[in-house]
Formats: sequence, structure tokens, C-alpha cells
Amino acid sequence: MTGLPVYRWRLAPDGMATRRQLRAAGLRPGGQDVVAQLERPRRRRGPLVAYLYRLDLALPVRPMTARKAAALDRANLARRTCPVCRRDAGYVIPASLGMCTPCAYPEAQRAA
Repeated sequence: MTGLPVYRWRLAPDGMATRRQLRAAGLRPGGQDVVAQLERPRRRRGPLVAYLYRLDLALPVRPMTARKAAALDRANLARRTCPVCRRDAGYVIPASLGMCTPCAYPEAQRAA
């Protein structure tokens, strides 16, 4: 056992939130430890677990800086650039193909 209090799904006490709930409120855990967990039972598998953090210890989300935004733009551009034809595909290149759709299926492009 983990030693943390365990609550059933949707029955968390006031003053606690999951990471997603914190993010929706513009907050982050801020280095605090997990204080409890939620468990949602499932039929044929183990329960789904969500960790809870205290709202009063949560810190505001750090603002996006211009350099972070630029780095994020470059990373997204790299995910959209086809390694074969070096063009921006306009969508994230699927990992299963490893290239844009026209490069992966050239015969379909010729038929169209």
C-alpha cells in the first residue's frame, strides 16, 4: 500500500485537485508531493488512478516567454516537415509512415 488516502472517483474532498484540474484553473503543483489519490474501478483491469494535490499550495502557471513560443513553433514545424521531400505537410507526419502521405503513397497521387 502507498500510505496515501484513497478516495472513490468523483468523491475527492474540497481543496484538492488533479493535475488537469489545476491546469484548467491556471495552476501547477509547484513541487508539492501527492497528498491523496482517486481510484475509478474497472471491470476487467486494475482501477484508474489519479493523484491529488492541495489547492492552497499550488502555484500559478509560468507565463509563456517569446523564446519558449519560438522553440515550440520550431518543434512543431519539425514534426510537420517531411524528411523525404522536405516540404511542410500542413499536418503532423504520422510516425507509422515516417513521411508525408504523397511520399508514402505516390501511386495514389498519380491516379488522382
